[in-house]
Amino acid sequence: MRTVYLGTSGFAASVLERLADTLHRPVLVVTRPDRPAGRGRKLTPPPVADLARRLGIDLDQPEDVNGPEAVARIAAAGPDVVIVCAFGALLTEPLLSQFELINVHPSLLPRWRGAAPVERAIMAGDAQTGVSIMRVTAGLDSGPVCLAAPEPIRPDDTYGTLAPRLEALGAELLVRALDERPPCAEQDETGVTYAEKISAADRTLDPQAPPAEQDRVVRALHPHIGARLPQPDGTFLGVRHARPSDDGARLELLEVQPPGGRPMAYADYVRGHAPR
Repeated sequence: MRTVYLGTSGFAASVLERLADTLHRPVLVVTRPDRPAGRGRKLTPPPVADLARRLGIDLDQPEDVNGPEAVARIAAAGPDVVIVCAFGALLTEPLLSQFELINVHPSLLPRWRGAAPVERAIMAGDAQTGVSIMRVTAGLDSGPVCLAAPEPIRPDDTYGTLAPRLEALGAELLVRALDERPPCAEQDETGVTYAEKISAADRTLDPQAPPAEQDRVVRALHPHIGARLPQPDGTFLGVRHARPSDDGARLELLEVQPPGGRPMAYADYVRGHAPR
């Protein structure tokens, strides 16, 4: 099947890499423009752009994917299906009516529609999540679902350990959807929850919150975003690894990252900051 792929993130890049090894290898990849990143604010391409160049697939990075030039570029590729995965921008007309659009969404819809479904599932203490293949409509992740499959969330899962399993599952389901063309069913609106984008407040641990809740935040945001603890001087101490104490009364910090510093064992950090 002739496809065009819209994606941006590392998650989307992993799905694209698997898709490119199938009969449905995209003829065009569309991603977001390069953006400043890191401490030096160096102009950096999205992961999907890097991968598309490495795979030798035609690449477009429009400022507005819904604009006439971007739509014309997609149309010129002659896709049977346009695949969307973690693109990071809302798709509107004329894309919605001009092409068949299917989305790879890492949750069991209708639970966790929105921008951060993997993180929100871990933070909420869900026992499982999964991947849904759905048709894109004007609503936020509200289109009918064609295929879905669950993935358990292990007690020690971080984003970094869970996401690769979802990437593999998402690619498998996507290829099945393209091969088999299963019918889609409308979502049950009574089960809708929303996975809002992770904010600075979400990253900041509340020392008064239950230790198990703090631990889930740390795991949900590791290693790509990072949880943090406010310090008396107004700075933040990054928290990379932690666990509830054996009695469940407090959160034990295991690995931290001082402002402007490198990750280190919390015991080493404490020794370096002990009163002299």
